[in-house]
Amino acid sequence: MSERPVDEEIKADLMYRLLRKHCWGAKYLPLDTLTNWISKQAKKNGKRVKKCVEDLARDGYLHKKGNTVSLNPARSKEIVEFVKKVLKI
Repeated sequence: MSERPVDEEIKADLMYRLLRKHCWGAKYLPLDTLTNWISKQAKKNGKRVKKCVEDLARDGYLHKKGNTVSLNPARSKEIVEFVKKVLKI
């Protein structure tokens, strides 16, 4: 990621971290943990990360249940392609 990541890079990093932890469908990861990991790189103390999570949940890429999130398995190909494109993996 660049020095100050743009929202697209933050979203890709969020999804990539969930991919590495195999958090698909019913396997959820606490949102606080995810925010703490990424807020060290992004400014605004995690508010920007939470906004990106809300955007991804609204767009259908994430399932949000309380204070936990997981990837939507129905959109797995789109998620993998997006992460590869943005993070150049």
